[in-house]
Formats: sequence, structure tokens, C-alpha cells
Amino acid sequence: MSDCIFCKIANGEIPSATLYEDEEFRVLLDLGPASKGHALILPKTHAANIYELPDETAGKAMILAKKMAAKMTDALKCDGFNILQNNGEAAGQTVFHFHMHLIPRYANDGVGISWEPGTLTEEVKKEILEKM
Repeated sequence: MSDCIFCKIANGEIPSATLYEDEEFRVLLDLGPASKGHALILPKTHAANIYELPDETAGKAMILAKKMAAKMTDALKCDGFNILQNNGEAAGQTVFHFHMHLIPRYANDGVGISWEPGTLTEEVKKEILEKM
């Protein structure tokens, strides 16, 4: 897409702090990091979200995320790692080009990626199982 900022970054039209690049993906440091080393995986072809992403690209993105997490954990000596992917405004997506966040975690870093666990009731469980 000609007006997609992530398409332009992924394809090298806009400079970035690139950690990795191949024919299909670019991995770069996030300009608004949640933690030291926060990076993004951007496919070079446009898909607005995971629903539009071809299965093959989705699989390759997860394999790349695993490899990058291992390499970044070793290089940055972080204590943990989040791999995050948002779809839709309600889920926190702000740029509508599929991307994955690679977020190194450090003890007591204050990064808030958590929620209060709820309870799966029998009624809700039954409803979901019937719909699926």
C-alpha cells in the first residue's frame, strides 16, 4: 500500500535501525520502546492484521520471532521476553500493517503487559464451545 508507513519502512523507503532483514521481513528497533531493545517484525508485503496475513507468512513470522528472541536475550541479557501481536483498535493496534512486537523484559522494568485473571464460568465455557 502506497500510504502505509510500515510498508515504506519494511521496504527500506524510510530509514530504520534494522536488526535483521531478509527477502520477506525487516526487524527494527521500535521508536517508542516499552523496554530496552523493543523491536518490531514487519513483513515486506502488506496485510492489515493477522486475519489478512497468509498462513505461510504467519508461520515464518513466528519462526523469526523465536530466533530473534533467542538472539536478543543473549545479546541484551534480559530476564524474560514478550512476543506480542495486536489486531484491531480494541486490542491496541495503532498501525494497520501486521507486525509483531519483540519486547525484552527486565526484572522490575515496570512494563505493563498483564491482566487480572477472570473466571471461566460453565455457562460461558458452554457458549464458546458451542459456537466454535
